[in-house]
Amino acid sequence: MSTFGETLIEAAREALAVAEGRAEPARIVTVEDIDVKAIRLRLRMSQAAFAAEFGLSSATVRDWEQGRRKPDGPARTLLRVIASEPDAVRRAARAS
Repeated sequence: MSTFGETLIEAAREALAVAEGRAEPARIVTVEDIDVKAIRLRLRMSQAAFAAEFGLSSATVRDWEQGRRKPDGPARTLLRVIASEPDAVRRAARAS
């Protein structure tokens, strides 16, 4: 078996031990929630206007705000930039 294969099997064994409570995870990563509604309200925009302005679907914005879904990596980054520099995002959206 290749070294990669052995490493993969060992990783699977470690994951099983953590899942069964026999071992502690090597690290725990916590991801801070983004309050989409707070960002939108600070900009004084409706859900529809916010979605249209920043290239999002209204359904996605609604689902984020109602907790049915959470923004993923790229969306989290976009929302952080919108929160701090909304005009930069508007300029970039118009340029494309």
